[in-house]
Amino acid sequence: MKVELYQPYEERLVKSGLYDIFEKVIESERLSFEDGVRLYRTDDVLMLGYLANMVREKFNGNRTYFVKNHIINYSNICELDCKFCSFYRKEGQAGAYRFTLEQIFDKIRPLKDDIVEVHIVGSLDPKLPWEYYVDMIRGIKEINPRINIKAFTAVEIDYFARMFGKSYEEVLLELKEAGLDTMPGGGAEVFSERVREKLFPDKIGAEEWLAVHRTAHKIGIKTNATMLYGHMETIEERVVHLIKLRDLQDETNGFLTFIPLPYHPKNNKYAGEWTTGLQNLKSFAVARLMLDNFPHIKCFWISTGVKVAQVSQSFGVDDLDGTVREERIYHMAGADTSQYLPKNQIIKLIKDAGRTPVERDAYYNVIAEY
Repeated sequence: MKVELYQPYEERLVKSGLYDIFEKVIESERLSFEDGVRLYRTDDVLMLGYLANMVREKFNGNRTYFVKNHIINYSNICELDCKFCSFYRKEGQAGAYRFTLEQIFDKIRPLKDDIVEVHIVGSLDPKLPWEYYVDMIRGIKEINPRINIKAFTAVEIDYFARMFGKSYEEVLLELKEAGLDTMPGGGAEVFSERVREKLFPDKIGAEEWLAVHRTAHKIGIKTNATMLYGHMETIEERVVHLIKLRDLQDETNGFLTFIPLPYHPKNNKYAGEWTTGLQNLKSFAVARLMLDNFPHIKCFWISTGVKVAQVSQSFGVDDLDGTVREERIYHMAGADTSQYLPKNQIIKLIKDAGRTPVERDAYYNVIAEY
């Protein structure tokens, strides 16, 4: 169909080869694999952002969300040896650490009335018992039962199941009973067996990751989803990844948000290249256009820097994560961002981009609008 459009935009869309995708977006028609590849390959990044912003505003208007949160990376002692990972250490190696539960609780107690969410991810540590994880969740809830706990990637859940002789459902039900609210989306990397065999051959693949999240959704645990990009994956593999997530969301409607995560090359065995700002903005925009059943697209400002994060609000992003306070995984891979972004600075980042800042909880319930 012919869509009435401001003439310079119409001419530019035609020239960019994206006019048919624009028509699909107007009609809320699902984009195909081929559409996703074309979007990634376009040289007209501003038109790509224009299309993504249309969908962003359809879902969330002018709002950009954030949460007052604290990240806990409880251990970096890991049985795996993933080539792209700068975080893990072996027992006794320089930089290796393992928090006790009391150390974790000591981080939370001073902030118990200020933070809304605790985000917990770590390594596959062979010396930690099952009780450690359950008691961690339960102990944080005892400090303040109103804190939302977002904890453990699908990789960790799979490890708990294998390590302690439980099914995915048993692991998740016990954690839920202890106080687990939602799950992060980490560990997905990119859904490609080719890449998995080269970069993380001992880590779970796409089917296991999707099975963990399917199980979580089945028992009422909402989750996030991610994609690690900018290492050795192809554009086609990125699009396949997005479609697999979209298919599971069609099935379960259990995902809250999607977070594109750029690979950082410092201090790991793969040592690839840094992603550029344009690559990052493209990844947000393509995700917003392809994931038509995801309510939110998040920029984790730690991974991109605050300047790209601010611009990302015009490329499909409606969530800038939160205050963070303490993050180790990206910083050990070379991130030079701050470990903490005060609430007033997040509000300024959002307002200066012409958006409305909205403080939220883990489920995107509104706490305050500024």
